[in-house]
Amino acid sequence: MGIAESTLDELPSDAEEQLRHGEQQLELSGRRLRRLPSAVCTLSRLEKLYVSGTGLRELPEEIEELRELRILALDFNKLERLPDGLCRLPRLTRLYLGGNRLLALPNDFAQLQSLRCLWIEGNFLRRFPRPLLRLVALQSLQMGDNRLRALPAELPRMTGLRGLWLYGNRFEEFPPPLLRMGRLHILDLDRNRLGGFPDLQPLRSLRVFSYDHNPVTGPPRVADTVFLVGEGAVERMAERDEPVPRRPPRRPARAFEDEEEEDLLIGGAGPRSLGAPGGSLRVPEAPPGLGT
Repeated sequence: MGIAESTLDELPSDAEEQLRHGEQQLELSGRRLRRLPSAVCTLSRLEKLYVSGTGLRELPEEIEELRELRILALDFNKLERLPDGLCRLPRLTRLYLGGNRLLALPNDFAQLQSLRCLWIEGNFLRRFPRPLLRLVALQSLQMGDNRLRALPAELPRMTGLRGLWLYGNRFEEFPPPLLRMGRLHILDLDRNRLGGFPDLQPLRSLRVFSYDHNPVTGPPRVADTVFLVGEGAVERMAERDEPVPRRPPRRPARAFEDEEEEDLLIGGAGPRSLGAPGGSLRVPEAPPGLGT
């Protein structure tokens, strides 16, 4: 069916060809799909499903039949809610929901205990979704460009978290729960309304801190091993006795496939979307808020 709008029941004409090569992957990005074709949910062995930038407005509850699914890309669509069935995908490790119209996540979202990487940037979240607090194995959480003003005191329960992107929200002061996130490697608070910082030296695992485009006059106190991005960062790093830490590598997200230890970099790799407007496909440049 090419880029024409698919029916609600049939698979696109090239789907069989995609699956014939043995890899359980289906690429539907960039097509016109208001609803996921129900036939997709019969592909019980499917491991990777990409439905980015299609105009998708809803998902069927039957998506829970994709029990082997490990990667699901639904970014740059028009989703306003997620079905409970999506929360019953036991092997899902990466979920991309950026650029939709989500106000909240289902309560059952906490059932996604295999999830390691979640992108939910560019939605309409005003509060941190509490089901996320129960995802203790989540490593990479991308929540930039939402409407958050505060973080829950229970955030340190997310002991697996290594990368947290909160750029483009509405924080007016540094969220206190972050001071107890001692295992974070990457923290991005670019484009908020922060007027100052506490001492961040207790965050011993921190490698990258971005605070650019905030009304601050200088960088916070951090360990000498932290790469800083923001007002006064270059001068502060130049004062160090040790060499300036190297900038995070620019690497294409798809290159990692499914190695769990790479999920942190995937989560911070930039606009990964396969169906992003403007033809920005598959080749990320840098962590969001870093190098922009």
